[in-house]
Formats: sequence, structure tokens, C-alpha cells
Amino acid sequence: MKLLLDQGTPRSAASLLRQAGFDAVHTGETGLAEAEDSEIIRSASLEDRVIVTLDADFHSHLALTQARKPSVIRIRIEGLRAEEFSGLLQRVLNQCADDLNTGAMISVNDFQIRVRRLPVA
Repeated sequence: MKLLLDQGTPRSAASLLRQAGFDAVHTGETGLAEAEDSEIIRSASLEDRVIVTLDADFHSHLALTQARKPSVIRIRIEGLRAEEFSGLLQRVLNQCADDLNTGAMISVNDFQIRVRRLPVA
């Protein structure tokens, strides 16, 4: 699965995910560090990447535009170190792979993983 980690996520998590076999890049590695959300969404769609973010704006954008892709994972736990972030993300990816491949908005907090399929009605 191809991933695009948004600004605010641990940059070194992309490296850890690559070591675990994922095609992962961070916006800071791709020239998108200061890009608007719409530009990040466009880039992720073109490259068929799942966006991983701490930002609620991506979910709002997908819902308002009735988009079918890209899938977005919002981690609602702040302060995770790269190792913790990478481990949590790998568990989410394993559990939600089918949803992500067909188009989904996923929200992760300390207690649950919520999945909404795209497009949002």
C-alpha cells in the first residue's frame, strides 16, 4: 500500500514504514510540506496513495466534494513518537486494507477505529 504522511506526522515514521515494506513518503520529502490540502489530495490521488494525517480538514474536503479517493487515515492521538506512530499505523493498515483499497475515511483514537466508505452520502 502506498502512503503519503502529512505534515505534523513524525517524518521519520515514513522511513520506519519503508523498512516494514510499505511505499511511504512524507510531505516534507516530496516538496508538499507547505502545500494546501487540496494539492496534497490531488497528489495522493494521482499517485494512488493513502493520506495519513492528524488534520480533520481532509475528511471534510472528501465529504464535501463526494470524492471516491484518496483514502485518508486521521490519527487522533497526538504526541506519538515515530515508532509508536508507525506501529499503530501498521495495525490500522492490516485491519482496514480492504476499506482503504476501495476508498475510505478512517479515524483512529485511543479506543477505536472508525471507518466510513467513500463517497460519503
